[in-house]
Amino acid sequence: MSTPTESPTANADGTTSSRSTAASPDVDVSGREESTEFDQATRELLVDGLRRTLDGRWRATRDSVRERANRSDLLPDPSRTLDEARARVLEEMRELSSQGFAAAGFASDHGGTGDVGASITAIEMLGYADLSLMVKAGVQWGLFGGAVENLGTQRHHDRYVSDIISLDLLGCFAMTETGHGSNVQALETTATYDPQTQEFVIDSPTPSARKDYIGGAAQHARVAAVFAQLITAGPGQEPESHGVHCFVVPIRDDNGDDLPGVTTSDCGYKGGLAGVDNGRILFDHVRIPAENLLNRYADVDADGTYRSHIENPNRRFFTMLGTLIRGRVSVAATAGAAGRKALALATKYGTVRKQFEAPGADDEITVLDYLGHQRKLLPLIAKSYAMTCTQNELVAELHEVQSAAPDDSDAGRQRQLESSAAGLKAYATWHASHAINVSREACGGAGYLDENQLSIMRGDIDVFTTFEGDNTVLTQLVAKELLSAYADDVQGLSAGGWVRFIAGMARDVVVEKTAARQVIQTLLESSDEDTEKSTLTDRGTQIRLFRNREDHLVRTCAQRLRRATDDDNDAFEVFNNAQDHLLKVGRVHTERVVLESFIEAINDCDSKAAAELLGKVCDLFVYSALEDDLAWFLMHRHVSVERAKAIRRGVNELCRELRPYADVLVDAFGIPENLMVAPMIENG
Repeated sequence: MSTPTESPTANADGTTSSRSTAASPDVDVSGREESTEFDQATRELLVDGLRRTLDGRWRATRDSVRERANRSDLLPDPSRTLDEARARVLEEMRELSSQGFAAAGFASDHGGTGDVGASITAIEMLGYADLSLMVKAGVQWGLFGGAVENLGTQRHHDRYVSDIISLDLLGCFAMTETGHGSNVQALETTATYDPQTQEFVIDSPTPSARKDYIGGAAQHARVAAVFAQLITAGPGQEPESHGVHCFVVPIRDDNGDDLPGVTTSDCGYKGGLAGVDNGRILFDHVRIPAENLLNRYADVDADGTYRSHIENPNRRFFTMLGTLIRGRVSVAATAGAAGRKALALATKYGTVRKQFEAPGADDEITVLDYLGHQRKLLPLIAKSYAMTCTQNELVAELHEVQSAAPDDSDAGRQRQLESSAAGLKAYATWHASHAINVSREACGGAGYLDENQLSIMRGDIDVFTTFEGDNTVLTQLVAKELLSAYADDVQGLSAGGWVRFIAGMARDVVVEKTAARQVIQTLLESSDEDTEKSTLTDRGTQIRLFRNREDHLVRTCAQRLRRATDDDNDAFEVFNNAQDHLLKVGRVHTERVVLESFIEAINDCDSKAAAELLGKVCDLFVYSALEDDLAWFLMHRHVSVERAKAIRRGVNELCRELRPYADVLVDAFGIPENLMVAPMIENG
């Protein structure tokens, strides 16, 4: 039988009280002093319990990749030239292919195993090794392969997929253009149908139509999945564009030379990701067979007649892009892994590095014993825990949606999934970029040495905030979807058109509340609606604070847009003037989802000891999130001045409580030992 224990909590007035918790019979993690030492059995129990929660549904996949990736030769080597780094990553990809790494990402009747969740999880685990390898693999099997499988039909599956899996066909994903990155609908590359020859003519009509930053285009890719405006005309009609579609376009011969009409070039050295051969592609009236149109959602008859079972052009476009969501989810997952690794390296260094003696003492102090150092790392570790649980939930949802039979597709569920993926991608990659930079700084000069990995990781992670959707654009998308209650009518609208839509909506449909999970609903019902009257460690109070902030921002943003529109202001100016508000809505919505996913994961944890420790980690995530946005909570009177002081003190107290578990928390990430090689840790 467990023994009730007391853990300190901060009250609304800033005083300290206690709450009763049930300690695990195997290990009590509450109320420990910083001097606590763990015996090995206790430590292993905690690490195992935490890891099971973090590993989630596809833990067997994680363990398999851990075993195969536990090799230091998979780490990036900064001494390699650009060509050597690219060749090495391609060699590693071939090894992955031979081990069946890519099969999970493709349907069983196309030569794969059809396990979407396992596919994303395996890609995520590459974030512990070399991010160049993850990006290169993601382009080949996720983006290029995903376009062929999800936008193509049987003829494309039969012709290409097995060779994509085996790497007998190397491809690239040619969407982004020099003049159009996030605005995919406005791409300038054209694909004009010629009924005389039954071919499409692929052309870059302007310099800004050049395909740019394309992974694989500089050197290795032989074929490109090219996104272009499909132009055609039926008998007796004038040619017109039917919007962006995807085409399979050969770009190089077997010797690696550009094919006629194709001009490729190399982006050269970048801020990171040396192993990825980013390049540019220009097309000069390149002819391809009509059958190279990936025609799952639209096709062109021999006489040039365009047909699609989705009549609305905007809906058709977004339906096509929605099938490619896996890449965005994979980027968020891998960024999370990279952030966890950086924090693990910095934490390990913080436990061995000593600096300055305490008064009257001969020994120097371990740097992680300084509160300032704890504040750098521990809140970011807590946020990583929260995001990992959210990512696991998102992967499971994507797996269910993409594994469903086509007839079982749910447009609303797909739309909400796309919004969730956009929000988490932005939230996770911004967090990873920040966490890696803070980790580098926390290791001082040692963190700046390539041998300790952090400086390389910082360069490699930087572009994650840009590709697969610019983070600012994605955060704005989340807010727009939230304000418009996932209405189909807003897809494809300009900023001004969207504002006019919002202005014309009935007030009671501005916000479509996400149905509360049962565990969240129970916590809300058991807590006081007045958040000032309950302790900050009360889960219901924490959820209510996050929900109140989101609700306030959504409603005031809608009111702001309406008032401005009522005054007959230009719709775009209205949108532009409220963009800061929109971005705040998107961010706080995602943060609220992250909190609720974390709470759900803790509730499902099958280890009492791990669940109790996770509870403290969750508290730190909440307290530090509140502290980061304290100005807003005070400005809008959602917390009192005394509560604000309690929040700041609470961060300090939780950091001190979690300090003895710092090593345990990062060990639970399950990073292969040989991928954690860093002389600074070994030498102290």
